[in-house]
This record gives sequence, C-alpha cells and structure tokens, in this order.
Amino acid sequence: MCHQKFELVVDDLAFVGHPICADPDGAWRFKPEKIKSVSRGRDGTHSISPRVDEPTTAHSCAAPADESPAPPKSQLHNFHFVLVLDLPDPSSSASGNLSKYFNILYEQIVFTLTAVLYQEQVLSNFVERECDALSALKETSISQGEAYSTYISRALETSSIALAMKSLFEAIKSSSVAYITINNLPLELQVPPYLDMLLHSQEGQETAFRDPFDDESLNWGQELSLGWKLPMMAPWKSLLLLDSDSEMDPHHILKGPHESAEDRTLAEGLLRFLETASVTLSLADMAISLDWDLETQVYPIVKWLVLHRRAKVVDRVHANLKTVFALPSKFNAPVSQLSAEFKESFSHPSIAPLPEILATVSAAASKQSDNHFFASVVKSKDLIPMYHEVVLWMLKRDLLLTFHLRIRIVATAELKMRVKVEREQKQAFKQSRADDNDTVSSQSHSSHSGFILSPKRAHRYVRRFSSNESDRSAISELDFGEPIVAPPDDDDESSEGSTETDVEDSGWDTSGEDLWPSMINDPGKATPMQRRWLSAMSDGKDPVIAKRFELINQYFDGKRSDDEILYRADISRKQLREVLHQYEEYVSRARFPDFG
Repeated sequence: MCHQKFELVVDDLAFVGHPICADPDGAWRFKPEKIKSVSRGRDGTHSISPRVDEPTTAHSCAAPADESPAPPKSQLHNFHFVLVLDLPDPSSSASGNLSKYFNILYEQIVFTLTAVLYQEQVLSNFVERECDALSALKETSISQGEAYSTYISRALETSSIALAMKSLFEAIKSSSVAYITINNLPLELQVPPYLDMLLHSQEGQETAFRDPFDDESLNWGQELSLGWKLPMMAPWKSLLLLDSDSEMDPHHILKGPHESAEDRTLAEGLLRFLETASVTLSLADMAISLDWDLETQVYPIVKWLVLHRRAKVVDRVHANLKTVFALPSKFNAPVSQLSAEFKESFSHPSIAPLPEILATVSAAASKQSDNHFFASVVKSKDLIPMYHEVVLWMLKRDLLLTFHLRIRIVATAELKMRVKVEREQKQAFKQSRADDNDTVSSQSHSSHSGFILSPKRAHRYVRRFSSNESDRSAISELDFGEPIVAPPDDDDESSEGSTETDVEDSGWDTSGEDLWPSMINDPGKATPMQRRWLSAMSDGKDPVIAKRFELINQYFDGKRSDDEILYRADISRKQLREVLHQYEEYVSRARFPDFG
C-alpha cells in the first residue's frame, strides 16, 4: 500500500493521503527506477512514490545508490501524511465533482508535502527525528498530567511539522496560501480559492468557472483550470500587482543567491516586468514597452504571478481615471471594517471617506454622461495621483467592477424601406431594359429567320453589326445557307441578372414583416441583405469614417468590449467615438459590468 495514492471514506469522513515506507532492509533510499512520466495521483493502482526532484529545494539531488554508501538503518519504517475531510451533503454535489475535489487536494497538498518529507527523510532522517520529538513530548505531557491544549502549544514550538500542519489547516479553511518550513526548506502550498464551488450544483459550477465570452481566451493550464474563476488572459487586459511579502520586492530578487547566469537573467527579466506592470497599461502595451513576445514571455510571467497570488488580471484603468465603475453585489468584508482600513491608508483631507466614494460610484453608474470615476469622484487633476492609489486599494479588495461599452447594430425601419425601394427601382430598371431588348431581338429574328439565337444573344449580335459599314463588311461575308447557332456565352446578361437578383433576395423577408427594426446579431457573418443594409448606412457619410465603419462593424456584436474592439481594430478611443457619433441612429450602446 506504500508509494501510491490513498483514499478512504468512513461514514461522513474522507481520508486522503500517500503512505511512504522504507526499503525492506529498513533503509531510506530514493527510488529512481520508479520515476516515470505519469500524472501524479491519477491512477491509484499505478501511482509512483514522490519524486525528489518535484519540489523546489535548496538541497542537491542524492547520488545514485551504487555510488554512495549504504544509508544507515532507521527505526522509522513508514510515515503517512493524511488529510481528514468532512464529506459534503450528497444532495449538493455530484460524485464526479467530489472526486475532482479530493484529487485537487491530493495533488496540490498531500502529494507535494509528502514528496518534501520523503526527500528530507532520505537526506537527513528528518521525519524520524520529528516523530521522536513529538512522541517524547507526548509522553512527558501525559506523565505530568498536562492538558491536551498545553501539549499542542508545546508541539508547535518544538516541531516544524506540527507548525506546518497547523498552517495548512488554517490555509485550507480560509482558502489562502500556506507559507510553511520543512527542515529549513520554505514551501508555499495552497488550494484553488474557489475549490468549494466544485461541491455546488453543476449549473452553479459552470457559471462560476467559465466566462461566457472567453472563447478566445488563453488556456490557463491544468493548474489553474478548476477552482480559480479566472477571467480570460487577453492582450487588452491588464495586471494588478497585489500586496505581498518582501521576497517579491523587485529589488530584493537580485539580492538573493543565483546559481547560474541563466537564473540571474530570469530574475532581471522579472524585475523589469514588475517595474513596468501597471493597471493603466494593457498586457499588449507591456509587451511593447519591454520589447517582449506577448504569448511566450509576458503570459507565462502573468500566469506565475496569478498562481502564486501575487497579481490578478483586471481591466485596464484609464490613466486619468476616466473609467466607469460599478459596485459588486456583495463585499468580502463588512463596510465598517473596510472603512476603518481605508481611513488608516488614506488620511488626506481631500480624500473622501470610503462610504461616500461607494455611494458616488453607485449613483454615477446609472448616469448617461459624466459617469466615470474622475468626473464623479476625483473632479480635480491635482488629485489624480492620490485617487489612483485609492482605485488600486479598492480593486485589490474587489470593491469595483469595470463597466464596459458593448455595441450592436440596428437596421432601422427607415433604412430597410430605403434599401427596399432602391432594390425595387433597380429591378424595375433591369426589367425595362430586358423588355426593350426582347423587342429588338424579336425584330431581328423576323428579319433573319435563319439565325438560331436566343432573343438576348440576337440583340447582342444585332448591336455588333448595327452600323452600315458593318453591314457591308461583315454580314455580306456570312453564309446564310446553314443555320447559325450562337456559341455558349458564360457572360450572358440574363444569367448574371438572375444570379445577382437571387443573391440580393437572400435573407430578405418578402412578406413585409422584415421592415421592422432589427438587430444585426453578427455583422461579421452578415447575410447579403444585411450587407446591403450595412452599406446603405454609409450613404452620405464622411468617406474616411465610412471606411472605418466598414472595417470595424464586424466587432459590433454586443459581446466584445470596447477595449477588445480598440485592440482588434487597432484604432484609438477617439476614432471609435467618431464612428459611433456618425452612425448614432444605427448603433445601440450598452454598458455592463465586466465580471471577467
């Protein structure tokens, strides 16, 4: 049963672990022959013992068994770190979700910690020494009649394993990061912050774990696929650096030891990125500023920072705070507590109290103009730097949601009628020409009964030889003894006219009901008739603006945010406003909070 995943359910409790044991001769050795390229904890039958090279350690890997002396025998034959979990209400979770829940805890907590303990036991007999110390402390406490709470307090002072277990328990309970130390080896362990949502109903899980508009979002990878509730990582998004310990100070990074020039290069790159990152810059802007590749250099650092909860992906904030915000449906802490923390951080008399700012933001969100943060809260350019810090403080505590403009195109009744009238006039003109052509062709047919021609081809033939000179030079040379059969003509006007009419009629409701106003749901995949409407919208418009509208209307589907439109169309916000102003009667604009 050793060196594999362990899972046991007894009544309302679940036990998840990974037992480890010594070799048959009682010695602790690494098992390189069992290191295989398989997924950890995926298969309970064929699981492997923890790999010593999995965790990041300060120790060098052990030498192969045949190159080192036999390790001394140990009194410790096995150890087993186990998580004991309460089973959730069966009615609130599916069995598949429960299995995923246990597996994430196993992979990210149990296996990782067990691997480090196994390594330290092999290298320095650490686990045995810790167990001996705890056992001796327990016997002393029992013999002296001490309370169990006293034993726990003394154990936390004596054993790093005991302290690590306490930190892990508190971190899992609070969905935070556990910073622990095993034999002077620092570790950072965590479970996904929204892991408990796996235990909710399937419908709740889907809405909590997936953004409805993230079809083109970057794959965060398996580590961040469940329980993180992450927005899409896109070029037009930004990054908010979170408060962290001094180890993440950019200048502190280069002070530590680096084993190679490559390590120092990586540290210097991280330093440059952290100094460049700002919520006023998009990820694409950061890549340009650093002269880095967005997907291969910027995204991996963003992913690492998010995984370690050093940053989170947010919407870009306007440099002058002209961003429209809304409030979330609930806060993560009471307003009274948040207000006290806010007052400690911002004591300047020009900074309004937090409740006042929240009320102002809430009221401004419903306005049609002057609804951005600068117009409603800041109001003075001199206060922008201070309020910039206020916005960062609020974003870190999830007190603000970003409102985004989403645009859709409306084909009005007047537009449809105008296109319909123009279409009918064009068809009437074509029909008139066709009738005239038929008349001329009929006359030509009566004069030259030997011609076996369709009316339109006969008309074309007559036009070719309509002049007197042509009559003398060309027709006189023809032999009317045999019927003349016109060759096939791929450019027949009647064929072209019919095809063009069919295309124009595509998507047209001839019942008359299509003359009501309607949305063009996907301008990028518009029908031929919808394309005629889009084209007619530009009648009488400035040619430059009309050309821009033609290029960017494919993004006016109501799903893409204004930031995404600006990035994909490669235009400025001013240029977008010009288009929306010129085509005001044909666009529907709505602002929604961006939940991801």
